[in-house]
Amino acid sequence: SDGFRRSRLMLEIKRTLGLAFGLIGLVLSAPLMGLVAVAVKLDSRGPILYRQTRVGYHGRHFEVLKFRSMRTDAEKLNGAQWASERDPRVTRVGRIIRRFRLDELPQFTNVIRGEMSFVGPRPERPVFVEELNKIIPYYDERHSVRPGLTGWAQTQFPYGANVEDARSKLEYDLFYLKHLSLLFDIAIVLDTVKTVLGTKGAR
Repeated sequence: SDGFRRSRLMLEIKRTLGLAFGLIGLVLSAPLMGLVAVAVKLDSRGPILYRQTRVGYHGRHFEVLKFRSMRTDAEKLNGAQWASERDPRVTRVGRIIRRFRLDELPQFTNVIRGEMSFVGPRPERPVFVEELNKIIPYYDERHSVRPGLTGWAQTQFPYGANVEDARSKLEYDLFYLKHLSLLFDIAIVLDTVKTVLGTKGAR
């Protein structure tokens, strides 16, 4: 392989399109986000939005925004944990908004800020990145582009709940980085819509 060389122009185009579609997405989804916010507030105690530090472009940390889908004491006893498909920490409303990825809607703000892109490897928590960098070759290559709202790994692989799952998902992320193009991004977005609206739900 000749590595993961990417056109600087391609990355700039992705950023410009991300900003434009991020603004459009934020405006169009505002009424739906209002309904989700009310549902989250009525379902369980705690804040509506959930902020969590993630590792982004070139390893820089940022706060990803999500609608809260877990109990506020989700990590009180055991600290940072991998999320699982049937996670018992998830609230009733949380299960619904996770299935249809409605919990990710506030991340349009992260896209507008330039912290994320529409398509790319999903951002991971620093504690997990530090661990995975030590044991999985090329894991840090994921941070050579902006993380995405969705990605090739998310449409092809179920929830990752351990190191081996992370290793498998990395294969999809590296494939994406190797074949990065606007057409590939469009295909991933369409696949994401099909996944969310289909019987499989979001991953």
